[in-house]
Amino acid sequence: MARRKFSNPFHGVADMITEMNRMSDSISAIETTQAGERERGFADAWSPATDILAKGTDLIVRCELPGIYDKDVAVSLANGVLVISGERHREEDESAQYYTSERFMGSFRREISLPEGIEEDDIEAAYGDGLLEVVVHGAAHTGGPQEITIKKRGRPRGQRL
Repeated sequence: MARRKFSNPFHGVADMITEMNRMSDSISAIETTQAGERERGFADAWSPATDILAKGTDLIVRCELPGIYDKDVAVSLANGVLVISGERHREEDESAQYYTSERFMGSFRREISLPEGIEEDDIEAAYGDGLLEVVVHGAAHTGGPQEITIKKRGRPRGQRL
């Protein structure tokens, strides 16, 4: 019985994605004067999906971080800015052959400005099942969002629409 050669059903898609990524990396390398593969830094890190909501007077921040170990996540407060950062690592498997890889790897960072007067003791963080929840006690405005009136802008003289 002749052995059937395996063909990748995602061949065209994977090649197109790979080529687009290669071109993007090349352009990025030219713009930043770096050649070849480069590590993502805080300036171009990926950003996890995040919800920010108010519950009473508390501000709650929830970040989706699937596939990230708790030891690779950090929460800090500096100059009134809540910083959520960390890194997702690819588990190297010599026997694995990737046809496509769409999950972001490397460093991530989210910065959220907090109201004045928030101290480290006002913040609690819990992580499990790929979800980070940070509660900032007393940071939510109890009156809800403040609407700002939008005035009609005048048209400069002599211009027609």
